[in-house]
Amino acid sequence: MITAEQREKLRGWFAGRLPDDLFESLVEVTVDREEITVVGRIPEPRLAEGSSAAEREAARTARVQEFRERTREDRVAVAREAEHRFGRKVSWGVECGGERALFTHVAAPVMTRLRQPERQVLDTLIAAGVARSRSDALAWCVRLVQKHTDDWLTELRESLEHVQRVRAQGPDAEPRDTASHEE
Repeated sequence: MITAEQREKLRGWFAGRLPDDLFESLVEVTVDREEITVVGRIPEPRLAEGSSAAEREAARTARVQEFRERTREDRVAVAREAEHRFGRKVSWGVECGGERALFTHVAAPVMTRLRQPERQVLDTLIAAGVARSRSDALAWCVRLVQKHTDDWLTELRESLEHVQRVRAQGPDAEPRDTASHEE
């Protein structure tokens, strides 16, 4: 697990490394063992007052696509440097007009053992047409939990960071070269 300080340094690196005109602002930099996801805000398309919802949606979709194509070379250069430096793949996304769009990102396999009642939940989702496979059903369940427990998960992550800081200060903490693992 990455500490809050490491996350701040990572965000700082991207804030300093990204071209100034790439995003209006850097919204979020998230990291796990496999991937760093960088999300920035881009300007909304200017439309006539009273534009329909369909027109606004089409304009946002076109703006995101235009941004993705226009900035590909710059984003790839930053991603290569970051991947070498941090040992993780870099994925990109944008916020435009209150909507978030993620570009290609890592879908990491996760293995788990489930008992019959848990498998039956997944099989029910498949039978209902919510998912095509147990893997899809499990991913759907994780997204549902994530959607409804953001506050709880945030508190849990903060608690884990506190535990890591306390462990690092303990008598068995070994001084180590953190330069290569720090970010």
